[in-house]
Amino acid sequence: MNARELEVLKERTQAFVQEVVIPAEAHEPSAGVDEAMRRDLQSQARAAGVFAPHAPVSLGGGGLDLYEQSVIFEEAGYSLLGPVALNCAAPDEGNMHLLEIVGTPEQKDRYLRPLAAGDVRSCFAMTEPAPGAGSDPSMLLTTARPKAGGWVLNGRKWLITGAEGAAFAICMARTGKTDDAATMFLVDATNAGFTVTRHVPTPDKSMPGGHAEVVFDNCFVPDDAVLGAPHQGFRYAQVRLVPARLTHCMRWLGIARRSLDIALDQTAGRDAFGSPIQELGLAQALIADSVIDIESSRAVIREACRAIVAGDRGTGASSVAKVSVSEAVFRVIDRATQLCGGAGVTDELPLTRYLIEARAFRIYDGPSEVHRWAIARRAARTRERLRQPASGGAGE
Repeated sequence: MNARELEVLKERTQAFVQEVVIPAEAHEPSAGVDEAMRRDLQSQARAAGVFAPHAPVSLGGGGLDLYEQSVIFEEAGYSLLGPVALNCAAPDEGNMHLLEIVGTPEQKDRYLRPLAAGDVRSCFAMTEPAPGAGSDPSMLLTTARPKAGGWVLNGRKWLITGAEGAAFAICMARTGKTDDAATMFLVDATNAGFTVTRHVPTPDKSMPGGHAEVVFDNCFVPDDAVLGAPHQGFRYAQVRLVPARLTHCMRWLGIARRSLDIALDQTAGRDAFGSPIQELGLAQALIADSVIDIESSRAVIREACRAIVAGDRGTGASSVAKVSVSEAVFRVIDRATQLCGGAGVTDELPLTRYLIEARAFRIYDGPSEVHRWAIARRAARTRERLRQPASGGAGE
């Protein structure tokens, strides 16, 4: 897509969010978007020509690369309902990417096609209750053992976003004795060995299906349910997680912009100490810092996307973006709340909800502390390589 085409799609997405999605926020059920609302919004997005911008063109999507997605996903993220409407919300968006890269033609037809069309939802089942896999995926406890014609899965997962109502799960299970021996499996929700046991109470409401605990109890899946090659699950997890960290950043950046816009509208219309609040020095400092956070976040996201599109693995860049953007977004929303004073902490404005919704972003897809640890180790290794004397030389 050339620059002009991307700008046109950006403008079309902006208009759709303003004219369709934001008005729909007033009708969102108290428990969060339900299936009827999801389907209605997606139908309108399809009619507006903004549906599934990331999905393959062959499946009715826009076929955007990761950099192009950064432009459109930010616009979709201006409303919590925007990514749902465009069918680019987590976990479905990340699962589509994984299936497109790793799935067999048969798996793509059975799972990716209906997911890209919005006919079904999905979930990604990796996180486990302690002492299982969380920040340290090597602690994976769910197992899969070979059986004639397939595999038998046993284990518990929790905080599995979208599990309630999902048509299928991509489950990560240990398939060997070493820490790196894991396999991904496609498990239909109708499988008798797969059960959503409870909805985990969390304060955020923006993800369809919420977050659930699921159990795999002697769950038999055939050999063709293996996603990719056996024992390569952790490698495939990076195929999914590296871009997924960035797409989370894109969407949340939209909410940061929305929060600042709300604060600017509020402070322009209220006076204090003889001046509009927006003209007071301390308020201007908060506004300026938020603009800096937003612009810096966008630059970090898009630079990481450019590198990945150019062929870089992007592991380090996505870690930097995940920490930087997740914390910047929260700062922007918090400053906006402060700027709005008492109104900021009421339900008259959506800012407190944004604070609640965005808080978990600093934890999922790797807590900030884990990414900082990885970033520091990577920096030390890079410096160590630079200190090594060059091989070869005169006289050799």
